[in-house]
Amino acid sequence: MEILIEWGYIGVFIASFLAATVLPFSSEVVLTGVLLAGAGYWPCIIAASIGNFLGGMSCYYLGYLGKVEWLQRYLKMDINKIHRVQNWLEGKGAWMAFFVFLPGIGDFIAVAMGYLRANIVIVSISMFIGKFLRYIVWMEFVYKVQSLF
Repeated sequence: MEILIEWGYIGVFIASFLAATVLPFSSEVVLTGVLLAGAGYWPCIIAASIGNFLGGMSCYYLGYLGKVEWLQRYLKMDINKIHRVQNWLEGKGAWMAFFVFLPGIGDFIAVAMGYLRANIVIVSISMFIGKFLRYIVWMEFVYKVQSLF
């Protein structure tokens, strides 16, 4: 992760993209490292939000392909969890993509949204808003903790 921190905003973008896919990765560590190295608040939020959004949309498109068995075989996603999330999302609407930022279940929500062919415009807007707010909350937390020391 040190190399991503050294890459600054590009590192934040890459880390955020990877964290939003089914790969286990923490963008917060890289984001915090870049912030503590003196990077700007808004460029970090923009890089993290766009990277995380694009990673989430890649999960949406994996679900849109409709090959759930690929998700299980190649990405090691639990097929039962995918079906449970799909059943839970059924009828709730594309605005539920706002919650894609949630750890542990967010990837499954994005995949299920794609599989259910949820409205791409609403999914995109709500997913971006959720991810954007997530990084604002995280950065405010980092600044508050940093000011204590």
